Amino acid sequence: MTVLAGLASIRGWQEEFYRDLHQHPELSHQEHRTAARVAERLRGTGFSVHEGIGGTGVVGVLHNGDGPTVLLRADMDALPVKEATGLTYASTTTVTDAAGAEVPVMHACGHDVHVTCLLGAAQLLSDRTEQWSGTAVALFQPAEEVGDGARGMVEDHLGELLPKVDVALAQHVLPIPAGMIGTHPGPFLSAADSMRVTVHGRGGHGSMPQTTVDPVVLAAMIVIRLQTVISRETPPGEIAVLTVGSIAAGTKSNVISDHAELQLNVRTYSDATRTAIFDAIRRVVVAECQASGSPKEPQFELFDRFPLTDNDPDTTARVAAAFSAHFGDRSTTMPMGTASEDFSDIPNALGVPYTYWGVGGIDPDAYRTAEQAGRVSQDIPVNHSATFAPVLQPTLTTGTEALVVAALAWL
Repeated sequence: MTVLAGLASIRGWQEEFYRDLHQHPELSHQEHRTAARVAERLRGTGFSVHEGIGGTGVVGVLHNGDGPTVLLRADMDALPVKEATGLTYASTTTVTDAAGAEVPVMHACGHDVHVTCLLGAAQLLSDRTEQWSGTAVALFQPAEEVGDGARGMVEDHLGELLPKVDVALAQHVLPIPAGMIGTHPGPFLSAADSMRVTVHGRGGHGSMPQTTVDPVVLAAMIVIRLQTVISRETPPGEIAVLTVGSIAAGTKSNVISDHAELQLNVRTYSDATRTAIFDAIRRVVVAECQASGSPKEPQFELFDRFPLTDNDPDTTARVAAAFSAHFGDRSTTMPMGTASEDFSDIPNALGVPYTYWGVGGIDPDAYRTAEQAGRVSQDIPVNHSATFAPVLQPTLTTGTEALVVAALAWL
């Protein structure tokens, strides 16, 4: 493929750019340095650049004659994780987060890979415009980790900046062997919703529980009952997850508090199941509050909401065929995952089909050794781990190739 002929020539700057991003990670909505570096390099490749979309989002547009418009997306933000990879270019960054706390920061999810690969794809497309026709859009999104970055760009009039988009494409580096590519038609990544539930009791002295309504006992009963929502109310074969990740109540052993707060996380693959689980949570919480004689109605607050990633079958088939032709047996079909993404908010708002695929980032020999020993889950770091460190190659080259190959299935 002629457009990919320049891969070797961009390898040097890509690896340097990646190391720099990895060493200078930025939290959601704080991606100012990353965005500035992205915009600078995009301009150097001839793209028309729009900055500050949805806060720190960057969009590059390259018009190249008649033909479809293909949108390629990468996310830019990092996580509040203290890096423990031991890399020479490991992050030592600490910043103040949105809540005012001082936290370490690390690219523990591989968004630095995504940014570097998309910039490489933009360079290759720009260098070989005689080989394709249409419009390439390179979109660099903030705040994926908190689930509102894509929505923020849409609400900041993203659609008005773009020509009519025909298809949207994105990828994510995953803990599978580097060099591998995996597609999946239909529901791929789950919708995710976090819920904060506050239940009320009547506080008092720990020695006189009969004068109180103990919110700790109330919260405990809610947790136990919620375990049946998946096992007894969700149809067998329908994948869903309901986790109570946090309970907070009281300050002292002999003081019964007047309230408790629970934080829940729900993962689903259909709107019907999502609605049914929310209804069940509210029913259980309200009923347990009534059973305990709670003096006030409970409060429910939804936050950190991620949409379902539901890959368009025709679009996915087209990309999968292109990958199979280019990558051969390194292209595979991936299973559904319970991780979540907000990318689909962009194509959904634009009314266009999309597909989202996985790219391997783990040293193939290390993965094979762990697999043969039956220790993949123990020995292979996963996204969001303090030791997650994709190998530079062939990860960057494969991710760059994937974006170009997929885009050229339309351009």
